[in-house]
Amino acid sequence: ELLRTYKDVGTVTEVFRLNHKAKFKSIMRDLEGPAAIGHVRYATCGKDDRSYAQPFERHHIAKSKWFSFAFNGQLANYPELREEILATTDFHLTRETDTEVINHLISHELSLNGEISALELLQRLAPRLDGSWNLVYLNARGQMFVSRDPLGIRPLCYAVQGPLFAAASESVALTHLGFDEENVHNVPPGCAVIVDGKSVRLERFAESPRKAHCFFEWIYFANAGSAFDDAGVYLSRKRLGEELARRETVPIADDVIVVPVPDTAKAAADSMAYQLGVPSLEGLIRNRYIGRTFIEGRNRADKVRMKYTPLPEIMDGKRVLLVDDSIVRATTLKELLALLKRRGRAKEVHVRIACPPIIAPCFYGIDMSTVSELFAPHYMAGNQITPEEEQRMAEEIGADSLRYLPVESLAECVGLPAHQLCQACVTAQYPTAAGTNLYQLALEKAQQRRSESCEGTCQQSTSDSTRIYV
Repeated sequence: ELLRTYKDVGTVTEVFRLNHKAKFKSIMRDLEGPAAIGHVRYATCGKDDRSYAQPFERHHIAKSKWFSFAFNGQLANYPELREEILATTDFHLTRETDTEVINHLISHELSLNGEISALELLQRLAPRLDGSWNLVYLNARGQMFVSRDPLGIRPLCYAVQGPLFAAASESVALTHLGFDEENVHNVPPGCAVIVDGKSVRLERFAESPRKAHCFFEWIYFANAGSAFDDAGVYLSRKRLGEELARRETVPIADDVIVVPVPDTAKAAADSMAYQLGVPSLEGLIRNRYIGRTFIEGRNRADKVRMKYTPLPEIMDGKRVLLVDDSIVRATTLKELLALLKRRGRAKEVHVRIACPPIIAPCFYGIDMSTVSELFAPHYMAGNQITPEEEQRMAEEIGADSLRYLPVESLAECVGLPAHQLCQACVTAQYPTAAGTNLYQLALEKAQQRRSESCEGTCQQSTSDSTRIYV
């Protein structure tokens, strides 16, 4: 076989049998070759099913048309593209995922011209794709490219060292492979690194009049050891903690401690504690040895109890400043706060969030696609949170107080100009047309749900006066 795709559902350790040395070596022998692409799926649509796992492979008798590719991002105009494909071609779509749409778009271009270059292929795709879309591509001839969308919403890095080439979403993945830091570079938005066996070259396939790097990469998503687009993740989180400290209102005394929610909030928590002159302690231990499948199907309280262990020897009688990276749905946080007070025996828990309120969905690759599922919009009258709204939120989750960072702090803490960041989930200002349209649809759906809920409440309250509905 010129191309072979190996994939399954599970962690990398599980799929590649890393805990079984002989089986892992056998898999590696079977997959041996001069080039490879890989993907770890973070699903924002579709199913947890092997057929949705990437890379996607497209078989063809012609080597130039036989390819495999993987995709990091999310197409905001996926519904329109899917409808267009079904209406104007004889293609059949079997999955509810934008990856399959990209698969068909690439296949269509290759069917028109099997000898089309990687640069020409991307030039034809770019005007049709709205959203975030980093691609890695390999065909049966051994030709490869990695590309980043013109807005640069998701990060993409590459390295060349001696005869070796590698690319990854984060720089830390490349340094872990042994590439020297000075050889690791960002793929600029609208550019591709093309590898054809003879050369490795960086080429531009689309203009990039503006950038829209997702700020959530620095807040939460990326590894703390990574750096991309000239901004280090750890230093960004450190500055977020310093900003939290500057805005702290709890009187500092001997019974005040800072506790991070593991793991992404640790840098911000340590920095905040240092600025305040109080201890930053791991009063909350995360169980890193419990598999995701083990807790699936259990109720939320059980999941939190199994995932986190509060330490009463750290928190007993203390006023805890609990630092978290963000609040999306607040479901886990609410259970966690109850656990800290019940089992951790904390006297007070004051929640500090190293992020502004999440008020709008993400249509570019983070799994929060509806307004109704978000916590903050249920309490905020506008886009700027008030102290009264923060207090109502605190009461809802069981905290003694709650403080967010303002939107204005983000760019300064990340270290990039605000106009180069996508902050749509905290401002409701989207960098693409399809994203703006999807937000309007999401608002309409949320309003419809509220109206239906209100009607149900009114009907129930007139027929059953002994029950209370919120």
